[in-house]
Amino acid sequence: MKKIGLSLIALALIASSCKPTHEQKKDMNNPFFAQYTTPFEVPPFDKIKLEHYMPAIEEGIKEQTAEIKAITDSKDEATFDNTILAFDQSGRLLDKVNNVFFNLNSANTNDEMQALAREITPKLSTHHDNIMLNKELFKRVKAIYENRNTLNLDHEQLRVVEKYYQDFDRSGANLPDDKQAELRKLNDQLSMLELKFGENTLAETNKTFKMIVDKEADLKGLPADVVTAAAELAKKDSLEGKWVFTLQKPSMIPFLQFAENRSLREKLYKGYANRGNNNNAYDNKQVIEKLVTLRDQRAKLLGFANHAAYTVDINMAKTPENIHEFLMKLWTPALERAKVERADMQKMIDQEGGNFKLAMWDWWYYAEKVRKAKYDLDEAQLKPYFTLDNVREGLFYTANKLYGIKFIKRTDLPVYDKEVLTYEVQEADGKHIGIFYMDFHPRPGKSFGAWCTSFRDQSYRDGKKITPVVSIVCNFTRPAGDVPALLSFDEVTTLFHESGHALHGLFTDGPYRRTAGNVPRDFVELPSQVMENWASEPEVLRVYAKHYKTGEVIPEQLIDKIQKSAQFNQGFETVEYLAASLLDMDWHTQPFTGNVEAFEKASMDKIGLIPEILPRYRSTYFSHIFSGGYSAGYYVYIWSAVLDADAFNAFKESGDIFNPEYAAKFRHLLTKSGSDEGMVVYKNFRGQEPSIEPLLKRRGLK
Repeated sequence: MKKIGLSLIALALIASSCKPTHEQKKDMNNPFFAQYTTPFEVPPFDKIKLEHYMPAIEEGIKEQTAEIKAITDSKDEATFDNTILAFDQSGRLLDKVNNVFFNLNSANTNDEMQALAREITPKLSTHHDNIMLNKELFKRVKAIYENRNTLNLDHEQLRVVEKYYQDFDRSGANLPDDKQAELRKLNDQLSMLELKFGENTLAETNKTFKMIVDKEADLKGLPADVVTAAAELAKKDSLEGKWVFTLQKPSMIPFLQFAENRSLREKLYKGYANRGNNNNAYDNKQVIEKLVTLRDQRAKLLGFANHAAYTVDINMAKTPENIHEFLMKLWTPALERAKVERADMQKMIDQEGGNFKLAMWDWWYYAEKVRKAKYDLDEAQLKPYFTLDNVREGLFYTANKLYGIKFIKRTDLPVYDKEVLTYEVQEADGKHIGIFYMDFHPRPGKSFGAWCTSFRDQSYRDGKKITPVVSIVCNFTRPAGDVPALLSFDEVTTLFHESGHALHGLFTDGPYRRTAGNVPRDFVELPSQVMENWASEPEVLRVYAKHYKTGEVIPEQLIDKIQKSAQFNQGFETVEYLAASLLDMDWHTQPFTGNVEAFEKASMDKIGLIPEILPRYRSTYFSHIFSGGYSAGYYVYIWSAVLDADAFNAFKESGDIFNPEYAAKFRHLLTKSGSDEGMVVYKNFRGQEPSIEPLLKRRGLK
C-alpha cells in the first residue's frame, strides 16, 4: 500500500476563521489530522482513540485518490518528477494511520479493534486495487519505464522506476478488464481470510487453553522462577493456591523442559500443537482451504504456475525449484543429526528405566537431560545471568561498539502500554537517528512470537529527512515475585535478532520511499540474524551476563560450556524449521486435495520427517504464511542464514568481532540496502558471493 500527505480538510480548517461545525470540530480533535506535537513527532498514543481510525483512514483514502487524480489529469508529458516522484510521495496520511492501527492490532488489540479491522481491511484492499489498476496512472508509469534508458536517470531513479513498473505489472495492470475484475474479487477475499486466520490463532493461543495445576507434586523439576510465574498467572485468574500454564512460550517451554510429570507435558504440548484444529469457532482448516485455493487462482490469473512461483519471482531465489533444491541439501544432514539426537535421548530413557518410546512432548525434557550429561549445562544454570535489563544493555553495547551509536532512554514519549520502553538513538556526536520502542512481555491482546515494525519509516519531504520510529515486540518471560525477568538463551538471541531488524530500519537512508530499505524477502532476515552471532561471543557475554542476585559476571567455565554446546540439538532445530519451510512450499506449489490434516501428513511423509518431531509450525497456526506476509517465504530464514553466517565469518576471520572496516561496510549495506538487487548489495559488502560452509559448520551439519 502506498502512502499519503497531511489532511487537506484539516489544513483548510486551521486556515479558516469561520466557526467549525460539530463534524469539523470532531475532525480537528482527531490526532491524525494534524502534525503530531509530541517529541520527535511520535504517535500521540495517549490521545488516539478507537473512533479516530476510521475517519482518518477514509480521509487518507480520499486524499491519496485526489493525489493520484492530480497525476493522471496532468496534460504534461509523463516525467520522473510529475509521475514517479509524485506517486512515491503520495499516501502519507494513510500510511500514518495504518502504521498505528495495524501495529496496535498485533501488539495491543481487543475485540473492538479486531471488529474495526474487519471493516477497514476491505476498504484498503479496494483502494489498493483502485490505484494499481488505474489505467491512466499505469499508462504514465509504463511510458517512463519503456523510455527509462533515454531519460538521463541516475541509478536510484532508474531503480524506483523499474520497481514501480514491476509493482503494477504484478498487481494486474496489464490484464484485460474482465480479468482485473476477477483479481479485485480475489484480493478482497484473501485480505479478509488472512485477517480471520490471525484472529483465530490469537484466540487459540490466548483464550481457549490453559493448564491448571492444583497439586504441588506435579511441579516437580520446575525451576523456582517458573513456579512463581505460574502462581502469579493463577492469581490473576482468581485461582489462588494453584498454578497456571499457558501456550505462550515463556510459560510452555520451561514446563516442557523441566517438568517431570510426563502426562502434563503431553497435555500442554497437545494444546499447543492443536491450535486452530479443534473444530470450534476458531478452527482454521476451512480458512486454509480457501486461502490456498484463492492464492493459486490469483497466481494463475497473473500468469504464474502457482502462488510460490509468483511470490519468489522477485526474491533472490527466483524459483520454487531453486528453493526446494536448497532446502533438501540441508534436510538430509539435518535429519541424520536429529536421528542421532533421538537415539541419545532414547538411551537415557532406557537407562532411567522408562518403559516408553520418546514422544514429541518428551524432546525438550530429555534434550535438557542429555545436555546436562554431555556438557554439564542446563538452561536453569544460565537464566540467572540473563536478566532482561542486562541483556538489553549488552545489545546496546554491541551496537555501540559496531556503529558508535548511543541509546538514550526517554520517559517523555507517549506509549501504547505502560510496559513499553522508549529510546532515542543518536550518533556518537549526538546527531539524532531515530526513536526505538521496545515491548517485551506477553499480554492477552498481543499476538504470539516476536517481530519488528515501524510507526514511521525514514523518508524525505521537500528535501528534509524524516527520521524513523521503529519498534520491536516480543513475548519474553515476565518478572515474577522479587525475581526480575530472566531470559532463556533463546530469548536472548531473539532480542538481538529483532533489534537487528530495528537497526536496519534506523540506518536506512534512501531518497525514495518505494526503494529505501526495501529488499527481497530472502534478504530481509540478514540484518536480524547476523546480530544473533554477537550474543554468544565471550567478549559480549562478559559485558551483559551478570547474576541477578550477586552481580557476578558469568564464569569462564559457563562461557566455555556455552561455546562447546553451541551445536547441541541443532538437528532438531534445523529439522523442525526445514519441515515447516517445505510444508509452506507444498501448500503453495502442490494442488490441494483431501483435507488440511491429510495434506500436511502427506507433505511430511514425503520428506521422511520422524514422528518425534513436528514442523515448527503446523498448518492451522502457521501465521507466518497464512496471515503474516511470509507465504511461500518461510524458507527465507535459512536462506538469509547462509548470508549471515558468511558475513559474521568475515569478522571472525579478521580476528576482531568488532572490526571497524567490516562494521562500516555492513552499516553501509543496511543504509543502502534497497538501492540494488540483494546479491549485488551483499557482494558490495563481502567482495564475493556467500559460501554455505560457515552455516554448515556453525550448525554442526558437516
